[in-house]
Amino acid sequence: MPASVEHLQFPIGRFTLGRDYTLTDIQNNIKAFSEFPVKLEALVINWKPEILNVKYREGGWNGRQVIHHLADSHCNLVIRVKGALTEDPAQIKPYDENRWANLFDGSKSDINFSLQILHGVHARLTDLFLNLSTSDWQLTTYHPGSKHMFTLAELLAMYAWHGQHHLGHLKLVEQNFNNLKK
Repeated sequence: MPASVEHLQFPIGRFTLGRDYTLTDIQNNIKAFSEFPVKLEALVINWKPEILNVKYREGGWNGRQVIHHLADSHCNLVIRVKGALTEDPAQIKPYDENRWANLFDGSKSDINFSLQILHGVHARLTDLFLNLSTSDWQLTTYHPGSKHMFTLAELLAMYAWHGQHHLGHLKLVEQNFNNLKK
C-alpha cells in the first residue's frame, strides 16, 4: 500500500507547538540533538550521486538538498538560540528554505561540507546547552512566520525533532532508490 502524502511529508509525525518541557525532557532532547550528526553521517556517508539525486516524495527535495537544508537550518539555530539568550525582545528571522535549497550550494555541493557544519554546530550548541541555567530554558524568541513565541526548551525540542524528521526523509530517499533499482 502506498504511503500517504502526510506520512511522506512528516515521516515521524508533526511537531506539536506549545508544549511545556521538563528538565528530563530537555536532557533527552540535548542527547538526541548531540547524537544527530553521527546518525546522519552513518546513513549517508557512502551515498553516490545517484541516490543523492532521488527525492523522498514527488514535489519534495532530493537527498542532497535535505542534507544541505539541515546545515542551513541548524546554522540558523545558532543565531536563534543566541538571540534568545542576549536580546530582549528576541525575534527569529525567517528565511525561504525552498529558495535556499535551490541555490547552487544547496542543490549541487558536496554533502561533506554540510556534514562538517552539522558536526561543528551540534558540538558547539550542545556545549552551550549543557551550561545553561534552568531559568535560561524559559527565555523566549518570537517567530513572526508562525506567530509563535518559543522558549529555548521548545526550540531545542523542535530542532531535535527536525533532525529526526529529515532523517526520516532520507530513509525514504534510500527506500525510493532501492525501489528504482528493482
